[in-house]
Amino acid sequence: MPVFAYKALSTKGAVTTGEIDAADRPEALRLLDKKGLQPVNLRETSAAVPARKTNGKSKEGEPLRQTGKAEAAEDAIPEGPIKLKRQEVVLFTEELSDMLSAGLQLEPALKSMENRQELGNLKAVSYKIRQIVRDGVNFSAALKKVSPSFGPLYCSLAAAGEASGALDTILKRQAHYLKTLAELQSRLILAMIYPAFLVFAGIGVSIVFVTTLIPQLTSLIESTPGGKIPLGAAILIGASDFMTKWWLVIVLVLIAAGIFFKAWKDNDANKPAWDRMKLRLPLMGRVITSRFYVQFLETMANLVGNGLPLLRALELSRDATQNRSLRAALDQVIDQVGDGRSFSKALIRNGSFPPLLIDMIAVGEQTGKIDQSLRRAAERYDKELNKDLQRIMALIMPTVLIIMAGLIGTMAYLMITAIFQTISNLG
Repeated sequence: MPVFAYKALSTKGAVTTGEIDAADRPEALRLLDKKGLQPVNLRETSAAVPARKTNGKSKEGEPLRQTGKAEAAEDAIPEGPIKLKRQEVVLFTEELSDMLSAGLQLEPALKSMENRQELGNLKAVSYKIRQIVRDGVNFSAALKKVSPSFGPLYCSLAAAGEASGALDTILKRQAHYLKTLAELQSRLILAMIYPAFLVFAGIGVSIVFVTTLIPQLTSLIESTPGGKIPLGAAILIGASDFMTKWWLVIVLVLIAAGIFFKAWKDNDANKPAWDRMKLRLPLMGRVITSRFYVQFLETMANLVGNGLPLLRALELSRDATQNRSLRAALDQVIDQVGDGRSFSKALIRNGSFPPLLIDMIAVGEQTGKIDQSLRRAAERYDKELNKDLQRIMALIMPTVLIIMAGLIGTMAYLMITAIFQTISNLG
């Protein structure tokens, strides 16, 4: 039977070392758990001695193939970071938050997820995170190491949950946010199907106008005695000739402009300016700001409600904010709160936060129930966010219809006007 050397923590916090006989690594972990020891390091020190078979079992009565399964499961874990789909991230977050809410500690919860019957990336991610957490690394740091799919925002919120002892609540909120985002994207895709067909149809009609109808109209007018091309039709014909001759150059310029914009946007020196520009975008800027208020207020409510000092809660909420412009505003608020000002007065002095939000926080400060005030403010801005999203979804269809109708209608009107004028000249 293999021998495993272990280093573990006792219930009193003392570090103990020793060796234990077990059929495999999971069995060794179970034996240490029965002794009340929390493993820090566990490794096999001697090779397994082949056991005497008795109807396919070892002399201890355990099936011989269990070790092979455990080894095969560990061998199936891929090396390096593991990429997850968004649905897998949501499923991981929901399952882990449910287990933590039920009273399980982090490592047993990860162990339970690791023992899933369904194979796949979630099983591998749970295994790797548990191994890193067992070595004393924070859960948020383990997330960064194991998979890039969790993202900076997810890891920052997990760190805030660890600091406040409300990891289950934070994860539940994050799962709700991810599901809402996935639902919004699916609704946006469904809403864009019909406008996309209209856009492609409009592009097809425009190509037919440019390549076939306009050249034929030009030939007809030029062959007519005394024929004169109207100004509107002349502009349309000139645009058609320009597009026909220079379409490749136009496409290359657009591609180069897109590449240049992406390089400018991804440059660290330009990211603050781009974040400020995003906040000023029509419609979308309001959505980004409302989403920040909801996330900021919910995080603050969870952190303060779990006993974290206000200044530390602000710092963790600032770390969970991705927009650099908004993060700079929070930096100013943190500096003022650190100097002794109240939270609401620091927000007023900053000037970047709406009066309604500040009033609700001021009421919480006066009543001593700031966490409840923050949560009510988060619910209010969540409703505002949903209204803004519904407004954008409702505006997509009419906007596309108006643009396409204006484009095709203008081209058709100019052509029909030119044809009627040519017919009148013939008369």
